[in-house]
Amino acid sequence: MTVLSEVSGALEAAADPAAAVALARYFKTGPGAYGEGDRFIGIKVPMLRKIAKPYGSVPFDADSWLPLLRHPVHEYRLAALLAMTYRFARATPNEQAAIHGCYLDNMAFVNNWDLVDLSCRTLVGDYLLDRERDLLDELARSTSLWERRIAMVSTHSFILHGQTLDTHRIALVLIDDRHDLIHKAVGWMLREAGKRVSEPELLAFLDRHATALPRTALRYAIERLEPDVRRHYLEFR
Repeated sequence: MTVLSEVSGALEAAADPAAAVALARYFKTGPGAYGEGDRFIGIKVPMLRKIAKPYGSVPFDADSWLPLLRHPVHEYRLAALLAMTYRFARATPNEQAAIHGCYLDNMAFVNNWDLVDLSCRTLVGDYLLDRERDLLDELARSTSLWERRIAMVSTHSFILHGQTLDTHRIALVLIDDRHDLIHKAVGWMLREAGKRVSEPELLAFLDRHATALPRTALRYAIERLEPDVRRHYLEFR
């Protein structure tokens, strides 16, 4: 039995038509929306994790996973991405490079915020921990909304290792971005950097850039600060 048939069988068995309608609405699949045309079969993340996790012990073969990663149904793509993250954690350096390369080659299919957020910290951020990070600047300047979000959210890996410079740098690259999903990602990562690494560094960043940050990004970034500090920065906007 192939990976495609195994995973497809598990996904179809877990499908819920009623949930599919709700998910399609939640992920904005209507005309002109960011998820326009995406299809759902109604499986939530915990079940997708349960389906994908056993493949963390299976050596990665891109040809086996590409039909799932490029599948028109959202949950198929997410299952493939989750399996890749599980395998990445256990893979050899060469295998990690192959997984990372496969991810970059197929970013066109990582095309909603949950697909980005549940994959890029591992498949981009973790891979770049001990490497040059120019890729993030390239992605942050992409015309693709999802590649720009990948650039920002991938810095979560560095935050978890006590590093904030890349988070702050990519936030500045994206400071004039017009899309709400980028504003949210920027604010989220700034907040995480302040919470997990250094609140004084976050405050210093905000002192310099709060007036230029989109209001949504600013509100996300200051969410965990003391009320009087939040009010201070909101006065800039």
